[in-house]
Amino acid sequence: MELQIAEGILIPFLGTSLGAAMVFFLKKQISADVQKALTGFAAGVMVAASFWSLLQPALESSAAMGTLAFLPAAVGFLAGMGFLLALDMITPHMHLDSQQEGPKSGFKRTTKLILAVTLHNIPEGMAVGVVYAGFLAGETGITAAGALALALGIAIQNFPEGAIVSMPLRAEGMSKGKTFLYGVLSGVVEPIAAAITIVAAGAVVPIMPYLLAFAAGAMMYVVVEELIPEMSEGKHSNWGTIAFALGFVLMMILDVALG
Repeated sequence: MELQIAEGILIPFLGTSLGAAMVFFLKKQISADVQKALTGFAAGVMVAASFWSLLQPALESSAAMGTLAFLPAAVGFLAGMGFLLALDMITPHMHLDSQQEGPKSGFKRTTKLILAVTLHNIPEGMAVGVVYAGFLAGETGITAAGALALALGIAIQNFPEGAIVSMPLRAEGMSKGKTFLYGVLSGVVEPIAAAITIVAAGAVVPIMPYLLAFAAGAMMYVVVEELIPEMSEGKHSNWGTIAFALGFVLMMILDVALG
C-alpha cells in the first residue's frame, strides 16, 4: 500500500515535469490561442476534481450530521479559499502569463513567476494528499481507484501548466536546460505537500471532511483568481471555454469510471 500511495503522490509531479520538457520540442513562445486552451483545460480539470474528488466525499462522510451535513464542506471550502487569498496578499503576485508584464529584470521576473506557480501547486498537492489520507482512514468512502483518478486528473492538467510555466522563461532567453529545471522545480512542492498532508491528516481523521473541502476551496481559488481570467484576457477567443469543457468532462469521466 505504501508503494501505491507513493506512486499516487508522484504522478502529478510527473505531469508537471513532462509539460516543462516541452521546451525541448516547441518554439520559444506559445501562441495566445494555445495558451488560452491549455489554461482553460487545466481549469476544467480542477473544477471537476474539486467537486467529484473532494467536495462530494466531504459531504458523504458528513451524512450522519443530518441537515447540518453541509457544514464541514462549507467551512472547509471557505477556509481553503481564504488560505490562498492570504497567500496572494502576503507574497509577490504574478499571473502565469509573464509575457503580459512590463520590462523587469530577468531574475526578478523569473523568481516571481516560479514563486507564483509553486504557490499554486500547493493546493493540488494537498488535494492528492488528503484524498489518499481519506482512503487510508477508510471512513470517507474514498477508494484507491478514486484517489488514483484525482492524481491522474491533476497530472493531466499539470502537463499544460508545466508548459505554460517553462515557455515564457525560454522566451526571455533562458537556456532550455535551465528552463526545464525551473519548470520541474515548480512542481516539486506537490509531492511534498501531499506527503505532509497525509501525515497530518492521519492524526486528525475526525476533521477529514473539513480537509477535503479545504483542498477543494484552495483549488477553486486558483481557478477563479488565475486560470479563468487568463483564458479570457486579450482578444476574444472561444478556445479557452472549449478546452475548459473538455477538461471538466475528462476529469468527470476519470473520477466516475475509476472511483
